[in-house]
Amino acid sequence: MSIKQGKQTYINDRKVYIKETAAIVGPREKAGPLGEYFDEVQQEDYDEKTWEKAEAKFANAAFQKLMRKIDKKSDDIDCILAGDLMNQCIASSLGLRDSGIPYLGLFGACSTIAEGMTTASLLINSGGMSHVICMASSNFCSAEKTFRMPVEQGGQRPPTAQWTVTASGALLISSEPGGPLITSVTIGKITDYDITDSNNMGAAMAPAAADTILAHLSDLGLDANYYDAIVTGDLGLTGSGILRELMDLHGCSLYCPEEDRFIHQDCGAMIFDPVKQKTNSGGSGCGCGTAVFANYFYKQLQEGILKRILFVGTGALMSPISVKQAESISGIAHAVAIEAQ
Repeated sequence: MSIKQGKQTYINDRKVYIKETAAIVGPREKAGPLGEYFDEVQQEDYDEKTWEKAEAKFANAAFQKLMRKIDKKSDDIDCILAGDLMNQCIASSLGLRDSGIPYLGLFGACSTIAEGMTTASLLINSGGMSHVICMASSNFCSAEKTFRMPVEQGGQRPPTAQWTVTASGALLISSEPGGPLITSVTIGKITDYDITDSNNMGAAMAPAAADTILAHLSDLGLDANYYDAIVTGDLGLTGSGILRELMDLHGCSLYCPEEDRFIHQDCGAMIFDPVKQKTNSGGSGCGCGTAVFANYFYKQLQEGILKRILFVGTGALMSPISVKQAESISGIAHAVAIEAQ
């Protein structure tokens, strides 16, 4: 069983492995700085008539890609944990409805993959399950239409705006040896700093990321430099700057002076070249942290380039209705501690 440490963190007393990963991205993501790492590229519409059907097809393709990589049949998988940004998570349910595997739909906005990894870790550590697939996806056009404005309208994007990543990723979390280990998880709390601008999600999510990172380090009695990297999902350039300032205010710098580098890295800040690709503050969306972790950071751990990372999925908890009613955007973040074998 998991052992609770402090207020929000759970330590695995059994070994929980990230056995395999897969990710499929769109052409803009493939053209970015991390393009060489991604498993497969598909057009954003994936030959479908609607963006929602395209995102569902991305989810199904990522699932199929993962199943081809692992030596497992559908009957071997205990459960799929999946979610996305669309209403009622329809991309995940439509994309996986023919899988024949028990399904739990999750919504944590862009933190969904970390929520899934956290849940899978606890389920496997309980002894009740052995193999769980975690998934998340997003699509630029479906997200813009849902939360902001149709792309065809040609609205101006402010500097704080992020570009929703078109991607879907899948991870096999398992009790079977092989791959990096999940050693602990920290479940985040909802934070709200009265941000109402849906084009500034980094500002809404950064306080949640800081809160969860500080809770994780406090619960385990660690310094930030215990990890080779603290990786956030999609704060983007604006949110990353805010996170680093907030951590400094709490006396916990994410800068390592001995190596002259930041311990903190952000998937949203990494996936695009903001100048060449004109993506403003960087990438966002459920597929952002999922694809970058699955195909970049996972390989860094596998190759021993990184030994220990804290993966912090970040999410802006808003809906189309809450945006239209000018509700503030709450933030959430969940942390997963991962070590290379």
